[in-house]
Amino acid sequence: MYKLKNLLWLLGVAAFSVALDQWTKQWVRTNVAYGEQWLPDGLNWLAPYARIVHWYNSGAAFGMFQNGNLVFTILAFVVVGVILYYFPSVDESDWLLKSAMGLQLGGAIGNLIDRLLMQKVTDFISIGNFPVFNIADASISVGVALLLFDIWIKERAEKKALLSSAETVEEGS
Repeated sequence: MYKLKNLLWLLGVAAFSVALDQWTKQWVRTNVAYGEQWLPDGLNWLAPYARIVHWYNSGAAFGMFQNGNLVFTILAFVVVGVILYYFPSVDESDWLLKSAMGLQLGGAIGNLIDRLLMQKVTDFISIGNFPVFNIADASISVGVALLLFDIWIKERAEKKALLSSAETVEEGS
């Protein structure tokens, strides 16, 4: 039963990420002409810092490696497969790693849907001079950040345990 709960957590986080990603991309494709930018009325002062733009990307996240759609389509399938394969071995209490994997899975699927249906990804979040990105890219990035944070926490705990056991050995000598 607990394994099912973990799988539902993974799929729930991923599904939320995919749904939000696809909904926002569809909204942009419907309401903002390609190459144009949009901000709600009264927020035009934000334009130099943040805006919604309608852009396409045939490369990786943040506009890198343009015209690599086939490679990134295959890579997305591999990432999805690796996450689904590895997930059952994750410790049941490691909610941070499970959440990170759910975000990464959702981000990979969100952009994969675009690649399969349109052969390019819709990007729309523009902040300063940073490359334009989307919710799927953000999900992947936040998922990677959570993964690194989880690793850092575990390494600190291991070091603390090693120091504690070394002190115990010295006291017993």
